[in-house]
Amino acid sequence: MGVSGRSRYGPAPTRFKPKPVEVDGEYEVDVIDMSRRGDAGVAKIMGFVIFIPNTRPGQHVKVKITKVGRNYAVGQVVE
Repeated sequence: MGVSGRSRYGPAPTRFKPKPVEVDGEYEVDVIDMSRRGDAGVAKIMGFVIFIPNTRPGQHVKVKITKVGRNYAVGQVVE
């Protein structure tokens, strides 16, 4: 360590950003695309992908998040 008490390599990189959604959270989203398999609509919150079964592009829906993965979430339409 140098005189300043800091490592010469700098601070450790942060690998885990907080996700913009959480399980059981409810969000209003616009469905913008279809999944590759065609079985779910795709929406994004702050760039984070959300798959929503039984939706189509152009729909505005309220969803409840049922699963949060590393790079995506799955939600169900709430009505």
